[in-house]
Amino acid sequence: MATPSTNHRYPFDISVVLPVYNEKDNLQPVHDELVSVMQNMNLRYEIIYVDDGSRDGSREAITALAQANPDTVRAVLLRRNFGQTAAIQAGIDHANGAVIALMDADLQNDPHDIPAMLEQMEREGYDLISGWRKNRKDRTIRKIPSRLANGLISLVTGVRLHDYGCTLKTYRRDMLDHVRLYGEMHRFIPVLANAAGARIVERVVNHRARIHGKSKYSLWRTVKVVLDLTTVTFMTRYITRPMYVFGATGFAFSFLSMLSIAVMALSAVLGGGLLWHSPWPVFAALFGALALQSVLMGLIMEMMMRTYYESQDKGPYAIGRVINAHKHVPLPVSENISLQ
Repeated sequence: MATPSTNHRYPFDISVVLPVYNEKDNLQPVHDELVSVMQNMNLRYEIIYVDDGSRDGSREAITALAQANPDTVRAVLLRRNFGQTAAIQAGIDHANGAVIALMDADLQNDPHDIPAMLEQMEREGYDLISGWRKNRKDRTIRKIPSRLANGLISLVTGVRLHDYGCTLKTYRRDMLDHVRLYGEMHRFIPVLANAAGARIVERVVNHRARIHGKSKYSLWRTVKVVLDLTTVTFMTRYITRPMYVFGATGFAFSFLSMLSIAVMALSAVLGGGLLWHSPWPVFAALFGALALQSVLMGLIMEMMMRTYYESQDKGPYAIGRVINAHKHVPLPVSENISLQ
């Protein structure tokens, strides 16, 4: 089996990150299976368990795993339950592998899919391989909302994937350097990565029925996905040009305000009055005020956007690599060109 070429920039070839929340009975089986897969791959690896405020003994279980395997296992213990996205981000922040694989700790993701995903990543040059639970072993009440959410995300973002909710994914580490996760946005990593120019492909993976523990899924999560979709759409399309959104909204409100004034004027000509006791003056004033506020909000967002990039020394682009790059050497002070 082909494996990723050794990357000496990182101490490990692969980091496997597993967010954990009340999965005590699943931890030892998933660890044993994962270690067997990693050892057969003959790669430098580390396994990072992130406890997201578990209350069933999972924290103690992963602490014991880390103490028993100090060279290959990391335990990141969050102070309380921050949510799956925060746990995943914590795992990524502590990962030291050239490739990062994410998977759930509930035994429903199959670790044996990881070698094939890494092989495809190396062979075809992808930055992200996203798992697709084509034969999903979950109840219908979970699958129907998930399919609707996947279709909506694909339609709105233009990144066509069948299964955004599948945690099992592999990423090149340098690609994740351009992504920060908040809220419930771990499922939107492919969208954020696509905005940074990553090459993405979807791959069918094995999905297994849950044996131990309870699912953390709820219908409220579907609602949160829709809300986060609005944020992601703005972040990927308009973060560097917020005036396009707020300015367009302002023009729309201006048109409605002028339309209300036109109706008032037409009524004055045809009916002999300006309809001061009608709602049209209120509409004209309201839409005019909203138009002004929208434009001003756009200007504020433009200034915030520039502060966001410049304060962190970021640019509105992501570089894959530079060939024959020349290091910039500043001129001596006496030779600097004055702009005054």
